[in-house]
Amino acid sequence: MQLVEQHVIKRVDPRFALIDSAAFAAKNLYNAALYEVRQSFIFQGVYLSYPEMDRRMQAHKTYKALPAKVAQWVLRALDTNWQNFFAALSDWQAEPMKLGGRPRPPKYKDKQNGRTMLVYTIQAISQAGWKQGLIQPSRLPITIRTQQTRIAQVRIVPRNGFYVVGVVKEQPEGMLASDPAIVAVIDSGVDNLAAITSNKQGFTPCLFDVRLVSPALCAGGNGSQTNQSLGR
Repeated sequence: MQLVEQHVIKRVDPRFALIDSAAFAAKNLYNAALYEVRQSFIFQGVYLSYPEMDRRMQAHKTYKALPAKVAQWVLRALDTNWQNFFAALSDWQAEPMKLGGRPRPPKYKDKQNGRTMLVYTIQAISQAGWKQGLIQPSRLPITIRTQQTRIAQVRIVPRNGFYVVGVVKEQPEGMLASDPAIVAVIDSGVDNLAAITSNKQGFTPCLFDVRLVSPALCAGGNGSQTNQSLGR
């Protein structure tokens, strides 16, 4: 299974501008590839799959603006969006009233404000830095400290005014605690995303602010920002 260690990068953080520039470049690749796919699908009735688009875009300036592994994940995301469109279209054709209207193909991201998620696989992260507990993405001059030793990938997700860096960790199922006497309770709310408590010894009940995106663990989180504990 996968667990995620998250870090919030706000505008005041010097790393924000560097990440934002890369996410903007990823948007450019997404839109350029989307144009090719839409033209082929609309005018020729032919869908250009991910392998075909990866072959076609490798010489494009928007592809070269990113590490190859990162560019490939942008194209994979585009392919996923098209597959979701085809699935929705199939459902609509079977039951036209089900969705309330004919699904439309994926749209372009805003030319100025659009940003696209960045995915760095282990091959796109400095191995020397990782051994020192540092995340140093390829061609992105930032450093993020991590406590993880089994990294699968790093995802940098654009949000409204900040970025969430998710360090994805692979963890075998057997490593999780399975004591049936230990339980957790999650109560969703309006002003707060959720209130969480547990009968596990040492667990600190906490509130997750709806304005944040789980930047830290409840008890002893290692993110860049923590949520407030209950009773404070």
